[in-house]
Amino acid sequence: MIHLPVHTIPVPPQGQYVEDNVLGEWPFILETSLLLDLRKAMLQPKTDMLEMTYPMAPIAITRSCFSTRNGTPRQPLIVPLARARLMFDTTRVPPASLEGLEEYSHCWIIYVFHLNTDLDKLWKDPSRSKLKAKVRVPRLKGEKKGLFATRSPHRPCPIGLTVAKVESVQWNSVLLSGVDLVDGTPILDVKPYLPYCDSIEGAVVPHWVKMDDLLVVASVNFTDDFFATLTNCWPLIDKKSLYASPEEFQRLVKQVLSWDIRSVSQRTQNDETSAKLDTEQVSVDEGRHMIYHLNLEGLDITYRITSNSNVVVENVTISPNTNIPPK
Repeated sequence: MIHLPVHTIPVPPQGQYVEDNVLGEWPFILETSLLLDLRKAMLQPKTDMLEMTYPMAPIAITRSCFSTRNGTPRQPLIVPLARARLMFDTTRVPPASLEGLEEYSHCWIIYVFHLNTDLDKLWKDPSRSKLKAKVRVPRLKGEKKGLFATRSPHRPCPIGLTVAKVESVQWNSVLLSGVDLVDGTPILDVKPYLPYCDSIEGAVVPHWVKMDDLLVVASVNFTDDFFATLTNCWPLIDKKSLYASPEEFQRLVKQVLSWDIRSVSQRTQNDETSAKLDTEQVSVDEGRHMIYHLNLEGLDITYRITSNSNVVVENVTISPNTNIPPK
């Protein structure tokens, strides 16, 4: 129970003079009345909160190496080569507002989880949107924890907070690395990272958060044909790529797949059941073996993962949804 401090306000009730208050009853009466009003207000349902809104327009849009949610890191900085460019709307954000940001090594980014599957219902009719109090935690193999004890994107207010390395600032754009943002993410704000106050010494987390190697795979290897195929695809995407060469892009693929990016359901179900979960992420070959898909910069990368967590990257093709820039 929260105990609020009580303060006697030395103002007499309306129409009563101080000299009439011989016995000093009115401060006590007033104090009691204020407490009753406060208690009544606290017990009333806050229905007016549903009508309270704070409309915000994005100041920038993300151009990320992660074309889809699948493969986008669950946390920032765990894939150092993961890059994104924030493109600011110059009609709202003058390029001069970015001056000085390049002097910082890192920055905070506040954004919208715009690809949430329940986002439309949440915003159109929040009063009827049922909040799931608990969510499945990937690190705990699907065990549930309270929503606010996790960083799940499915939240009452679908706002995300992340940190990234500032690579460069160019007029109306900021190039970042170590990102966990999917392509098209709306950006609400950018703030510089300040080590003296943003890094908390002695911070405590649950034991399951410390399991850093829980989702790390044993190895990542490429077939002999992968790089040759990637080299053939490269001229079709190099004009818009955030990477300088096929070799650098292959290093990105290795970093992304060094973590088990599969969902909890995909990791725990058998091959046939998992294949039915999401046809864009999983397919089955002639031998009924599972083939997983990763989409980076419009390239569809296929790979397998063995029972002992060894990843074999097999092929790469241009994704059907990729817009090929003119030559």
